[in-house]
Amino acid sequence: MSVRERKEREKAQRERLIVATARRLAETHGWDAVTTRRLADEIEYSQPVLYSHFRGMKEIMGAVALEGFAELAAALRAAVPEGPAGRETVVAIARAYADFAARNHALYDAMFSLDNGLLFADEATPAPMREGFQALLDPLVDHAHPDDPGLYAETFWAALHGLVTLTRGGRLPADRASDRFTLLANRFIPRPAGASQAPSDDPAGTTRR
Repeated sequence: MSVRERKEREKAQRERLIVATARRLAETHGWDAVTTRRLADEIEYSQPVLYSHFRGMKEIMGAVALEGFAELAAALRAAVPEGPAGRETVVAIARAYADFAARNHALYDAMFSLDNGLLFADEATPAPMREGFQALLDPLVDHAHPDDPGLYAETFWAALHGLVTLTRGGRLPADRASDRFTLLANRFIPRPAGASQAPSDDPAGTTRR
């Protein structure tokens, strides 16, 4: 191994340590407790060394968020059952998304709630973010308007994010979360023509009679 290769490997290892430590501290104490000074103390590097890898906390948070998007994409892909994507698939996707948010509070906040410096829906959007969105889009694409399936997926994601955020904040009772996911899927995946609606398809009793 050349000197240059060894230095590059050591640099990558330091960056992984910084990101992993920031994520651990955020999950334990919240993002307000994660500062460059505290990170430097935790990993036993000087702050100048830390700044040689990241320009500040926003960039570190962005690196943590990119890890989260890769993990979210994997979780959503794993939740998709074999066969055509119907309402059951969409419910499974919604549950996997909510489970991910529940397991990773600080990570989810870094991805979607805090200023991480990352661009959404832009040519410069990093690959892990595109993959996360694609994992939401794929089960919906056959049911979306062919001219703009991305808009369909964006609207589904916005509704799902709203449900997750309101439930996490105690604004919605958590024990009805599964019913809401079923209701959401029923609104986004149309029933075949002539199909009757089972009572379980409308758990909140919102269908007009």
